[in-house]
Amino acid sequence: MMSQPLFAFLVVILLAGAGWWLFRPEYGLWHRWRKVGRYPARVRREDALKFLYDCQFSGRTPALVNVAGALHLTANETAELLLSMEKEGLILSERGQIRLSPIGRSSALHIIRAHRLWERYLADETGFPEAEWHKQADRVEHILSPARTDALAEKLGHPTYDPHGDPIPTAGGEIFSREDRPLSTVRVDGVVRIVHLEDEPDVVYAQLVAAGLHPGMVLRVAESTPQRVCVLSRDNEHVLAPMVAGNVFVVPLPADAELPSDGREALSTLTLGESAEVAGLSPACRGVERRRFLDLGITPGTMIKAELRSPGGDPTAYQIRGALIALRREQAELIEIKTNGARERERA
Repeated sequence: MMSQPLFAFLVVILLAGAGWWLFRPEYGLWHRWRKVGRYPARVRREDALKFLYDCQFSGRTPALVNVAGALHLTANETAELLLSMEKEGLILSERGQIRLSPIGRSSALHIIRAHRLWERYLADETGFPEAEWHKQADRVEHILSPARTDALAEKLGHPTYDPHGDPIPTAGGEIFSREDRPLSTVRVDGVVRIVHLEDEPDVVYAQLVAAGLHPGMVLRVAESTPQRVCVLSRDNEHVLAPMVAGNVFVVPLPADAELPSDGREALSTLTLGESAEVAGLSPACRGVERRRFLDLGITPGTMIKAELRSPGGDPTAYQIRGALIALRREQAELIEIKTNGARERERA
């Protein structure tokens, strides 16, 4: 039989352990449950701040119904949310018009800064596919503190734009604005440079990714009708629905500007036995893939040769720096080679 003092001692130990497990500061079940309960309300508030900032930035006047639609809330839920934000000093309501207070603007810019820096991180440092960047950043933006956001910016070298071309606010709340316009509004024969790809809605952005469009690309508009917009890049033709073209934002180039003709082609165009000089990596090559290519020695000025091809036609083995590496066609299309006299055929 267990003695009474020992039994009482064990009961005390168990109760103390359970209390620590339940009420441990920050990590206890009680504190975690309270955080989870508050989290959806904070997310709604921060999403509302982002939406209101976007309206203010683009010169639109938001109404309650607009906020409700953007946040997928009922009118009553939205009204309660906006009233609580007004009490907290985040928004101002004058004559039925809603606008951000200075505190609200600062809070909105922090969320936007965290979102765009995280997208930049995913693009440059990870292997997440492009279509996943926005969804990932939508979640992470709500848990990055200002200190962690600043640390992330320093790690990335203080970038000024996210991978879609959106400006990243500074820690002091400054944000660059520029005059751009939708590709769908550019006249035929106009030459433009892509500065931004809108990443919402997902289904439209997926089409832009599939078309291989990216910020920095120079295009010439070959056709623009209510049915389609056809544009030419350096080495390809892209046909877009007007709605899709409306999510591509561009700046005009001089009327006499020409598409880049720097004698570059994709490595995938080499036939077996041909050699060429590497010109660089496509801007669409990012993150882990870019680092892997650089680690393999695929750098400008290096000679590369198509040696072997699998019976199915893919992948192809290329000789570079005395070693053979196998690349799938979609990988080879990310590597640019010079064609102006630097491409040679090995002679028997």
